Amino acid sequence: MTQPVSPPRDDTPKLSPQVEPSPWRAVVARADVRTLSLLGVLAALILIGGITKPDEFLDTRNLQLVLTQASVIGVVTVGMTFVIISGGIDLSVGAIVALASVWATTVATQDYGFVGIFFTAVIVGVGCGLVNGVLIAYGTMVPFIATLAMLASARGLALQITDGNTQVVTVDGILDLGERDSYVLGVPPLVMVFAVVTIIGWLVLNRTTFGRRTVAVGGNAEAARLAGIDVRRQRLYLYLLSGLCCGIAAFLLIILSGSGQNTNGNLYELDAIAAAIIGGTLLTGGRGTIVGSVLGVLIFTTITNIFALNNLQSDVQQIAKGAIIVAAVLVQRRTASTT
Repeated sequence: MTQPVSPPRDDTPKLSPQVEPSPWRAVVARADVRTLSLLGVLAALILIGGITKPDEFLDTRNLQLVLTQASVIGVVTVGMTFVIISGGIDLSVGAIVALASVWATTVATQDYGFVGIFFTAVIVGVGCGLVNGVLIAYGTMVPFIATLAMLASARGLALQITDGNTQVVTVDGILDLGERDSYVLGVPPLVMVFAVVTIIGWLVLNRTTFGRRTVAVGGNAEAARLAGIDVRRQRLYLYLLSGLCCGIAAFLLIILSGSGQNTNGNLYELDAIAAAIIGGTLLTGGRGTIVGSVLGVLIFTTITNIFALNNLQSDVQQIAKGAIIVAAVLVQRRTASTT
């Protein structure tokens, strides 16, 4: 009786299927590296400040001052980050802050008290953003040209309103917020507002459809349009958001200085764009983080504070900022070419 022949055994090792890494994981990994790098730079700057001027730099009042100064430009930078991620640019943010601050501190506006000043600053900012958005989204103007025109117009109108004079705030509710008695657990009110704006900005960019549409428009506007996104309306909303942030920043600046001046917000557009770039936002659009932009603001504000404590002139500060911007763009281009 013949024995049944068993089939030959296959001893070839079986390869387990490999799962391709998700592209989103790579993006998150790069973002984490950038964030850690920025934290390292900020820590190094704090160390330098502590070594060069230990008594002055590490003083609680000085640290509160750094955070307070970062709050105003930080709120502007949050709005600028959204605009740049979408592939746009806003050169008018500093002029809008100036116009909103002087319009909100006129004698007629101050008669309406705290609420009148706040809403006037916000409405002026949003109104300027609306003009920018309509010109760019529906007038098909290049963002550079449209916002440059707004820069000149807003500066001129701010000068006309003030006639070159400083408008002093006399509303007690505004002035009280600038005093140390208004600090909560040692934190100035301006810093708390900045923190709230940052958190809201992060949530909108990372957890909402609006944020995903912003990234999509910046990455490829035509592909976003074919996917059903109203690109023009999205761009309009983004410049409205930038104007809103400028209005809030103008209100914070009024609290900080106790006045409105046509020179307010000088070079804010440079500082906001630089902070966003340092934070990893691509000038070509399609990528950026709120956390990175905020760290960029803190880095620039800390550098300015260290220079001031060491009696370095303002022109040296501007040269240093320019060099940092160039270095950041070169790093971005190198990173983009290797990914």
